Formats: sequence, C-alpha cells, structure tokens
Amino acid sequence: MSHQTNRPMFVLIARIPKEGVADFRAYEDAVLPLLPEFNGRLERRLRNSDDTVEVHIVSFASDVDFQNYRNDPRRMAQAELLGKSSAKLELLPMADV
Repeated sequence: MSHQTNRPMFVLIARIPKEGVADFRAYEDAVLPLLPEFNGRLERRLRNSDDTVEVHIVSFASDVDFQNYRNDPRRMAQAELLGKSSAKLELLPMADV
C-alpha cells in the first residue's frame, strides 16, 4: 500500500467562469506554496482545456495540519482574489481504495 494511505486526502473541484481565470490563478499562486509549511502536498493538479475547471488532489500529514492551512492568515488574506474569480468550489474528503 501507498505511504499516503494514512494521510488525510482531499479533492478540490473548482469551476471558474472564463472571466475569473486570471484571479483564480493569482489566488492559487499565492496559496499553494504554503502547503509544505503545513505538511501538505499537492499530489495532482489537473485543468481542462479552456481553464474553467481545475481539480486538485491534496494530502496532509494530519487533520490538524489541514485545519492550520485553512486558517492561515496569509491564505485567508487572499480570499478577495478567490471571491473576484467567482469560482465555485467543492471540497471532498477522500481515501485510497
């Protein structure tokens, strides 16, 4: 089995209006580099051909690390960019099978 089996894992699905793609990318450029500080890993990042759907598979060493990442003030400070993008987000807890 994979060493990732015990890591909390999430799938994020972002549906982004075409006019919001630049703001969404700016948001991601600001928050994704924070992951390692919270024992997080971006396992996969997928995007459709017109950049309006993006899927991330992320894992963390623990649920506490995930919550600390979510509550980090630097991440929260970027919320305006995310809002401007008008992206609709779906976050799903997942497990290896």
